[in-house]
Amino acid sequence: MSRRTPALIAAAVLLPLALTACSTSETSSDAQGRPEASEKSDGFPYTVKNCGVTSTFKAPPKRVVTMNQHVTEIMLELGLAKSLVGTAYLDDKVLPKYAKDYASVPVIAKEYPSYEQVLASNPDFVYGGYASAFAAGDGRSREAFKKSGIESRLNTESCAKADTPMETLYEEVREVGRTFGVADRAEAWIKQAKADNAATAEKLKDLKALPVFVYDSGDKTAFTAGGKGIGNELIKRAGGTNIFADLDKSFGDASWENVVARKPEAIVIYDYGATTVEQKKKRLLTDPALADVPAIKNKRFAVMPLSDVVLGVRVPAAVDKLAAQLHPAATTP
Repeated sequence: MSRRTPALIAAAVLLPLALTACSTSETSSDAQGRPEASEKSDGFPYTVKNCGVTSTFKAPPKRVVTMNQHVTEIMLELGLAKSLVGTAYLDDKVLPKYAKDYASVPVIAKEYPSYEQVLASNPDFVYGGYASAFAAGDGRSREAFKKSGIESRLNTESCAKADTPMETLYEEVREVGRTFGVADRAEAWIKQAKADNAATAEKLKDLKALPVFVYDSGDKTAFTAGGKGIGNELIKRAGGTNIFADLDKSFGDASWENVVARKPEAIVIYDYGATTVEQKKKRLLTDPALADVPAIKNKRFAVMPLSDVVLGVRVPAAVDKLAAQLHPAATTP
């Protein structure tokens, strides 16, 4: 199980507070929801509210530490490798197009760094992917960084209330672009992402959605994708219906009895960590309780790297990748 598990545990404790403090990031906007242009031509000062924390930037941060792969890749996609002084916690390999830039950034910890390790990189900004990146119990709270004069950002999948995950992704990229003075790069990425999503939707427009079960991990229970977050959105856009969309969170546990009862026709396996895809398949295929599940009978599996199914720049391509596995006939040129 990934570092999302402690994030969920922390969320269970902090949820009442988070729901009042957190929302999809807010900026000063015009009537159509677009951020207002600053009076200064370079876009600064720029004020942004992110997961309950308001920050004002007089200039782009210059020394950044990222924690979790999907936020690191957002920075690299926006051409900000030279701003990175440290990174930590990969789920899998970075995309080949980021490999050279990623190799230029010091890895300060294989998993989460300590507060002291982060400070040793002398950052002026810390960007975390999961709520666990800023775990107060580990001394890495956003408040602690603020007291040290360090601004921070949490990927908004950890706090967004609105059930519009793709729009949340666009806003995440937009706000990061504005924070670092590369708004034009962010808008170019968003424009391409929308075009890619539209192209996938066109290929799938006449198809019936396929009931899908996500198997992340788990033995006594199934750790799966719920109805919140980009993972559920990805399934919908790829021509599937998440059988646990009624689970009111991004990730959570489901009983195997419910897996059987809901009769998924395809199983999406999340690929990460020490347990291989083949080991996960074997666990599912050899469980007598699952023998009558249509996806098991037909050995119908799709595989997605974990970094494809969290709120990051891989998502538009990941939608098309999953669609190709769920509906190969419709997506083959």
